[in-house]
Amino acid sequence: MAPLRISNDRDALDVDLIHGFLSREAYWSRGIPRQTVEQAIAGSLCFGGYLQGAGQVAFARVVTDGATFGYLADVFVLPVHRGRGYGKQLVASVMDHPQLR
Repeated sequence: MAPLRISNDRDALDVDLIHGFLSREAYWSRGIPRQTVEQAIAGSLCFGGYLQGAGQVAFARVVTDGATFGYLADVFVLPVHRGRGYGKQLVASVMDHPQLR
């Protein structure tokens, strides 16, 4: 199993991939406009999961006030990469982020 690199660098996010998954694959956001996804990313603490040679394969975002509240949203691992523990790694990394402890 290849190691998953997790980053909260917003500039590294593949917005095309995120929008594509959320608008076509996720039951909770089917048909969501790209502009809405871009606004959600801009207003959230976001995490991407990356595999060498495959690019971004996972995503999560947290809506937070940075002090007392955090709502985990839009968590996914692309179907072809599921079953390898990447989702658990991603959520563990989110929960360990200093702004969310």
